[in-house]
Amino acid sequence: MLACLALAAGCARQEPGAEYNDPFEAQNRAVHDENVKLDTLVFGTYPRAKPILPKPVAKGFSNFSSNLGMPSAVLNSLLQGKPGPALQNTLRFALNTTVGLGGVFDPAGAIGIYADDADFGETLHVWGAPEGAYLVLPFAGPTTERDLAGSVVDIVINPLNAIGGREAYYLGAAKLAGGAGNRSLYSDTVDSILYESADSYAQLRLMYLQYRHHQLGIEEDVFDPYEDPYGQ
Repeated sequence: MLACLALAAGCARQEPGAEYNDPFEAQNRAVHDENVKLDTLVFGTYPRAKPILPKPVAKGFSNFSSNLGMPSAVLNSLLQGKPGPALQNTLRFALNTTVGLGGVFDPAGAIGIYADDADFGETLHVWGAPEGAYLVLPFAGPTTERDLAGSVVDIVINPLNAIGGREAYYLGAAKLAGGAGNRSLYSDTVDSILYESADSYAQLRLMYLQYRHHQLGIEEDVFDPYEDPYGQ
């Protein structure tokens, strides 16, 4: 954890006048191009004749994978000094793990107990660590230096990841299935970015940073290169 805090504290600073903190854009674009090729290989050529996965299957995979992350969300809520969300996530995890058959179903959401997502990247933000540079990782896609450090810590502090033996492979497979489920559920949005944008890298960077900043409660004006300046 201390190593990740040191990494976040030393994050690359944004160049004066730069619109995005993206000093590794050349490398990021190369990784992004490979990720798009992998997406086509795994999920098929766009446009597709049929959905990637049937919606109930995709939703079940997504629910199960999300439920695996709840213990980490509980710990991060506590680290951020938010006992209310920690209790809410604990109740959600307990109900979905039991009644929801390990999280495949979402009875907690049906009665109004929704996830209050929290991760260590958010915790670092709350503690004042800078965001650092925008990064694109192989397979995983967009992130930032701070969120990359947070992801490492999230793996360590989630007690479910301490499970060894054959069960560890099951957990890994469940997380991959959850990724496939999310890819299928949001295929329209993802496909429009990756395959219909004039510059899919710039569009994904814009949307990721806007979404992440919204999650963190950061108020800002972000320039959209695809916005019509005469549309107002």
